[in-house]
Amino acid sequence: MDLRKIKTLIDLLEQSGIAEIEVKEGEESVRICRTAASAAAPVLQYAPPAMAVPPPPVPAAAVPTAAPPGAADKIIALTRGHVVKSPMVGTFFRSPSPGAKAFVDVGQTVKQGQTLCIIEAMKMLNQIEADVSGVVIEILAENEQAVQFDQPLFVIEPT
Repeated sequence: MDLRKIKTLIDLLEQSGIAEIEVKEGEESVRICRTAASAAAPVLQYAPPAMAVPPPPVPAAAVPTAAPPGAADKIIALTRGHVVKSPMVGTFFRSPSPGAKAFVDVGQTVKQGQTLCIIEAMKMLNQIEADVSGVVIEILAENEQAVQFDQPLFVIEPT
């Protein structure tokens, strides 16, 4: 039996809370069971000769990380204006083509319906338009950066 299958069975056992599982494939069989004393470490029993199976990896403890530099400034900016968010997952472009002037810059006044950027998704170029008129006070994404659905892209101070 493949070690990856055994690892998958161990993971299923740990996630489901089942006490014991036995799987047979042809002449080979694997029996994995938990003991009441040690619920975290499953006991493996094999029929034909047992192979050495490495124990499943133990996840590292989560280490709290500090906020990235400038995060406080972005939080302040987000509370000052209207946030334009990405309507899709894709690649963010500030200009219509490489080397061309950006659609908008910080400090520029925009009108509702004006193109702010392009997001490329599945080879389709989607223009993202301002949904309010105002002044662009922050651009939160870098050119050619991958963006996620609902990710803040621009902060506009409505006029």
